[in-house]
This record gives sequence, structure tokens and C-alpha cells, in this order.
Amino acid sequence: MIVFRYLSREVLVTLSAVSAVLLVIIMSGRFIKYLAQAAQGLLDPGVLFLIMGFRLPGFLQLILPLGLFLGILLAYGRLYLDSEMTVLSATGMSQQRLLVYSLAPALLVALLVAWLSLGLAPQGVAGQMRILNEQDALTEFDTLVPGRFQAMKDGSRVTYTQELSEDRGQLGGIFISEKRFSRDGGKERGITVLVAESGRQELQADGSRYLILENGYRYDGNPGQADYRAIQYDTYGVLLPKPSVSGEVSEREAVPTRELIGSDNARLQSELQWRLSIPLLVFVVTLLAVPLSRVNPRQGRFLKLLPAVLLYMAYLALLIAARGALDKGKIPLELGLWWVHGVFVAIGLGLLYWEPLRLKWASRRAAREVARG
Repeated sequence: MIVFRYLSREVLVTLSAVSAVLLVIIMSGRFIKYLAQAAQGLLDPGVLFLIMGFRLPGFLQLILPLGLFLGILLAYGRLYLDSEMTVLSATGMSQQRLLVYSLAPALLVALLVAWLSLGLAPQGVAGQMRILNEQDALTEFDTLVPGRFQAMKDGSRVTYTQELSEDRGQLGGIFISEKRFSRDGGKERGITVLVAESGRQELQADGSRYLILENGYRYDGNPGQADYRAIQYDTYGVLLPKPSVSGEVSEREAVPTRELIGSDNARLQSELQWRLSIPLLVFVVTLLAVPLSRVNPRQGRFLKLLPAVLLYMAYLALLIAARGALDKGKIPLELGLWWVHGVFVAIGLGLLYWEPLRLKWASRRAAREVARG
């Protein structure tokens, strides 16, 4: 029992450290992407942390299996390097018993991943989609920041306001530059510049919004040419386009797991198998990691780390490819994603029993040579 607690603690501590580092890296990359969308005016900066909170379960459900895999490799690799595993082997610790001990922390991680995959992650996706839909309904002035030039996503429109009321209804010191295109939307025909002392948003009965500019000028022309046309106006209406926020998830990822069970839809069944595959992935990578962690002290603990990571990436990539084929009907639902797990279970068993069999064959060969001599 002491050995079991010691090994479990080593694995869980390393798992926590590795998972924390991976989570920070992934969330930082995602946050930078959302921050760029907020800088373009596509997202309200106030919802960035809320979106990241909804994305957290989806990140964790994929990070934890990798964290466990690397945790076993690094923790057991250190034990082999310090000859602690040699001492344990001398007291009867076989690879099979080491695997059984490793399945205890793996079970804990699998239960956590199952909770994330089957429950929290779909809820998080639904919350993220709700926020993005709300943001998609906003106009550019709902996300406008006073004193900053704001470009729309396609770069065809640049907006600036010097002042903005708290309710975002009244603006002052307005500048708008917009490219003009031909009616077919192809060739650029010049630019239109609007300046105004003040402006206000006005909602029409059909739901469209207009910016009503007051006391300003409109300039039409082509850059580099002196044929600009200037028009002075007292009141001018500008239709406000709705920015499009790019989503990273599909609607089926937000469907509760209870609605996936028993569904006749092939895509929903594929989603269900994917959610069940992630907890199962935890046990398979544990089977792979235990024999891969066995290293010679003279070779270093990182010798097998790169091949092991490549094997994990191949496992995950094959799962994703099988999921895509399942969506397209190229793989029957009965076969689904389970054959991928079967392939890597066979690889794990081969790695687990290969070394003992090789040593057994080597000892038999040596005994025969001694008998002949």
C-alpha cells in the first residue's frame, strides 16, 4: 500500500504540473484570438473572460488525458533514472502490477474527464454559442471605443468617434471611411468619407439600425486623384452593418448527452461516441505510457518521450479522422470509433509484454549456448 500511494502521488503531482502548463499555453492562445476580435470590434471586451470560462471544460477534457500520459512518462522515467524502479522490481514489482497501480489515478482522471465530456463541456459550448449569438446581433457602435479607429473585419470600413455616451446612443466627433464597390461587389470604385459633429443611433421597425449624422460633410472620390466631391448635410443616415463573429464549435457539440442517447441521427451518434471515447482514451494511454516509461538509466528519462508523444498524436489524429469518416457515413456506426481504441490497446499490450518475452527468449538462448559449451 505504501508503494501504491507513493506511485500514485508521483503521477498525480506530475499530472497536475503538466496539465497546468498545457492549460495556460492553450488558453493564452485562445485568449489572444478573442482579444484580437475585441480589438476589431467584433466582441465586447467585457465578455472575454466569460467566454474563456465556458471554454475551460472543453480544454480540460483534452488536456487531462495528455497530462496523465506525460505524467506517467516523466514520473516513472525519473524512478527508472534514479534506480528506484530497479529496487521495486527486485521486490517483485512487475510491469503488470505497475499497470494495475497506475490504473487507480487513471480511474480518477477518467471520471473527471467523463464528467467534463458528458456534462460540463456541452453546457460550456451552449453558453459560448449564446454569447456569440448575442455579440453577432450587435452593431459596430455597440463595441466601439471612443478615441480609437475601429476597422470592420473585411477592412472596408473604418469608424472613429471622439465621444460616446454611456448608453451608446449619442456620439460626437464622428469620422467614417468606407470603400465603395461596384454593384456586383467586385471592383472597387473609390472611397466615401463622412465627418459629423454629432450622431445618434436609431432603430427602425424592421429591426435595422441607422446612424443619424448631424452637421457634417460627405466626401466621395478616389485616393490619389483630385476629383473629390464634397456634400454638406444637416442630417444623414447610415445603415449599420452587423459584425460577424466566427464560431469555433458546431451546434451538435452543445446538445446535452441525454438527447444524444438513442438518437437516429448519424452525426449525433458520432458526437456521442466521441464524448465516450475521451474517457476511454485515459485508460488506453495509461496502457501505452507504462511500458514506454521504462528507460535505461544511461539513456536518460527523455529518450522515449518524443516517440511516445508522436504515438499519442497519432492516436488522437486517427480518432479525429475516424470521427470525420463516421460523420460522412464512410464507417458504419456499429464499428464507429471503437476500432481505433482496439488498435492502440493491441499496441499497448504488445509494448507491455514485448520486453519480458524478449528477456525470456534471450535467457533461453544463453542457457542453450552454455549447455552446448
